[in-house]
Amino acid sequence: MSRLFELRVIIGGLFLVYGVILTVTGAVDNGAQLAKAQGVRINLWTGLVMLAIGVVFLAWGVARPDNPDQES
Repeated sequence: MSRLFELRVIIGGLFLVYGVILTVTGAVDNGAQLAKAQGVRINLWTGLVMLAIGVVFLAWGVARPDNPDQES
């Protein structure tokens, strides 16, 4: 339960949520929005990067040891 409120998990979750929103938005951009961005699907690329960062943060939060200072 303590890992649920860890800062890395919260930040990773937020990156994942916003990454999904931007990826979906970028995947359905119309021609006018693409013309504004000079043909670059900026929302799609930003969303994919945010998804990758979110996965890294979540993996980092899950992979850490519980008590690194305590020896068994």
